[in-house]
Amino acid sequence: METEKLFYQDPFLREFPAMVRTCEAAKDGWRVTLDCTAFYPEGGGQPADHGTLGGVRVTDVHERDGVIFHTCDGPLEPGAMVMGSIDWDRRFDHMQQHSGEHIISGILCEKFRCDNVGFHLGAETVTIDYNAGISWEQALEAERLANETVWADRPVEISCPSPEELAALDYRSKKELTGKVRIVAFPGADCCACCGTHVLQAGQVGLIKVLSCQKFREGVRLEILCGKRAMEYLSLIYDQTRSIAQDLSVKPRDAAAAVARLESELSAARAAQAHLEETAFASIAREHAGRGDILLFQPPMKPDSVRRLADAAAQTCGGLSAVFAGEGEHYAYALVRSDGGDIAPLVKELNQTLRGRGGGRSGFAQGSVSAAREEIESFFAKQRGES
Repeated sequence: METEKLFYQDPFLREFPAMVRTCEAAKDGWRVTLDCTAFYPEGGGQPADHGTLGGVRVTDVHERDGVIFHTCDGPLEPGAMVMGSIDWDRRFDHMQQHSGEHIISGILCEKFRCDNVGFHLGAETVTIDYNAGISWEQALEAERLANETVWADRPVEISCPSPEELAALDYRSKKELTGKVRIVAFPGADCCACCGTHVLQAGQVGLIKVLSCQKFREGVRLEILCGKRAMEYLSLIYDQTRSIAQDLSVKPRDAAAAVARLESELSAARAAQAHLEETAFASIAREHAGRGDILLFQPPMKPDSVRRLADAAAQTCGGLSAVFAGEGEHYAYALVRSDGGDIAPLVKELNQTLRGRGGGRSGFAQGSVSAAREEIESFFAKQRGES
């Protein structure tokens, strides 16, 4: 016998009495069926409701052949009357996300001739896949129109039309449908076949925000947030922007321009630093001109700076230029042979002896070691003794 679906009669129903029909042990808990339920089963991209049933937790809900199965963390007595309680925050969040998806998908379908071919209501965001290309500007235009629909706050129209009425109706559907079809309509925005739960008024969606629009297969994937999720996300972004603005002594609306200015100044500072390094590296290279194999120690530097110093020194020393930059037992290194000879055997032994990582070819190698300066000096002293 099919389960009576109270969530269709009243999607805002939070508590309800029901009679337990069956209760069977399962690997992930107990499978419970009722004569009626307000728990929505997973389906159509919308996750299942959670909550409690007769004092035990409901962790999942599925439907099979019209019967709804509640996965519970404890048993219930068949024939007993129990009270069900929906996790309302979870349910209302799902209704806000699902309804918001309908509104923006309907607008995109009508305005830009693209079909919704995939929908996933995740724990953090909602993703929607479309079978045609949409630009970021078009996505933002759809967002603006979607929010105008929300602010108009028209009632949501839900019906199950007869086959004749359905045939004359212009509605969206991702697949061919048979039997009883449930139509959910947001006047002025969308009309779609859907089995999910929705808000009663468009205004209850609260807010629709598009986060991204990325190419996906033949079309695009849109990432959106609605309602409370959108509000919390935008509040978080604003708090971060306000903090950045305070650090830069500007107003939050001017933070982007201030960051751009800071990036420009940083780029100029890096260029000046690189010029100063080149001058210093050239001076060090002249000091070691003609000395053959050399071992240099420097304060901590970026790997690219270590490489450039080793290369500059190799051009004047006439042998192996080995530069180690760091302190304690952490050094970045760069090795350069002025003749471009094979450096692989030396690097392999160095990494094994000095607990290092790295490699290279054609007379160049770069990496890091976990060794003290004395260990590094001892390693190269042995190398010189062997040569």
